[in-house]
Amino acid sequence: MRYHIDTIPVWDAMKLLGECPLCAIRRKNELYEAQRFLGGSVMEPDTRITVNDKGFCAHHQVMLTKESNRLGHALMLHTHLKKTEEKLKSLYDKALNASKEISSSGIVRRMTGKTGEPKDTIKGVCDNIDHLSESCVICDSLHENMERYAASFLHLWNTDNEFKRAFEKSKGVCIPDFSLLLRLSTQVLPAKVQADFVEALIAVQTQNLSRIEEEIQFFTLQFDYRNHDRPWGECKDAVERATNKLQGWCIGAEPNPKI
Repeated sequence: MRYHIDTIPVWDAMKLLGECPLCAIRRKNELYEAQRFLGGSVMEPDTRITVNDKGFCAHHQVMLTKESNRLGHALMLHTHLKKTEEKLKSLYDKALNASKEISSSGIVRRMTGKTGEPKDTIKGVCDNIDHLSESCVICDSLHENMERYAASFLHLWNTDNEFKRAFEKSKGVCIPDFSLLLRLSTQVLPAKVQADFVEALIAVQTQNLSRIEEEIQFFTLQFDYRNHDRPWGECKDAVERATNKLQGWCIGAEPNPKI
């Protein structure tokens, strides 16, 4: 693990005092990846091979569409479509052959009870088609990078008392990143401190989920006519922050104000 390379971004994200430092890092990397794939990477052979094979998910297609390089986006779409068509041809054949088998021997199969095999083939075809539209090079890159940043987060917690104190006073992390840290802690942290970290993580998370719950309740009570003169305080963006706490950042103000 190359912890030392990633500790500065982790510390910078922690100092933002947001709802989840890892969300801030992820969003910054996501925007960078979208710009990178529409920059010089468009013409890099290795990048194009990967994009042709995996493409982009719906979410990242939307991000790419919002960038200014529509030609670069179109070039990648064109070659990815050609590669997808090649993959679909063999799937078409499997689906058609299985369907013909069902139609031609349906009565016999129902009488003998042998109805599963061609239907299983079609199910497998559908699973493969679903994968074609769900695979994404940006998602894969983000997953790899965030595993590394989360490992650096754990390394800092274990070796830097200042970081440990900052985390204890922080707003915690989103629920998906809570799971990421918990899972990686068994791989990164020494066994003797594993329980200490999990205890600290749960304490911070419990406290901050309670805070969010109180803020969202306060938000709902603001719509009671009896409270129309009461200041909104910290709850004005409670819906956005509660959503981002549950799902990871997806709505509202950018988690990294420098972006």
